[in-house]
Amino acid sequence: MFYFLMMPYMAYRWILILAALVPAVFLMIKVYRSDRLESESGPMLRSLVLAGILATLAAMVLERIGEGILGAVASESSTTYQVILYFVIVAFAEEGTKYAALRIRTWKSPEFDCQYDGVVYAVFVSLGFALWENISYVLHFGFSTALVRAVTAIPGHACFGVFMGIFYGLAKGYQVMNDRSKSKLCLVLSVVVPALIHGTYDYIATSQTSGEWGFILFIAVLFAVSYYLVNKMAKNDRYFESRRSYRRSR
Repeated sequence: MFYFLMMPYMAYRWILILAALVPAVFLMIKVYRSDRLESESGPMLRSLVLAGILATLAAMVLERIGEGILGAVASESSTTYQVILYFVIVAFAEEGTKYAALRIRTWKSPEFDCQYDGVVYAVFVSLGFALWENISYVLHFGFSTALVRAVTAIPGHACFGVFMGIFYGLAKGYQVMNDRSKSKLCLVLSVVVPALIHGTYDYIATSQTSGEWGFILFIAVLFAVSYYLVNKMAKNDRYFESRRSYRRSR
């Protein structure tokens, strides 16, 4: 009897989970199909999604620690608190853990042989992160949260991943060309640039001064720029020099 009473509730929970999953999966497919040179392997992509999920858990720990320290030295109602929270603690905890997961899994992989691969890898990690985060939010706050996050937070994480992936792919290309200084600079930018965009996103989303229209304008521009960059990077994709030399010698 108890089982039958629980069935509607269980069905509702599965609907919420599916609502949280669909936007992330849709964006993954879009980025994957844009890879015109060489599609990435299934095991690689699945491992990146899993890495993004693990990054979510690590980011939660870092954010709790950071918020505890910040709360001890600044008032939660102050602008200083908000700026440090969004631009330093949340942004760098989340983008930093995504980057760590990305770097550990892909940097030395022989599959990482094209510049656009960096975009694919970073977006899959970011969407794995967003997927798990979205499931948590939706199960706590309901279906309406899934609808809002489907057009804001999930594409937002994908956009952060696009910027991370662009610089990450450039860093790998410079490493192949033995230009270590530019490679290191691009690796730094692959964390700093998406973190700054992420911080701006969160700050505007919670700001009382910018309002809803300010946030809508920001995400519209962010999505448009990211979509343009994905298409441009995919169209101009190329193998790294070492891979090209290898292909010619075969």
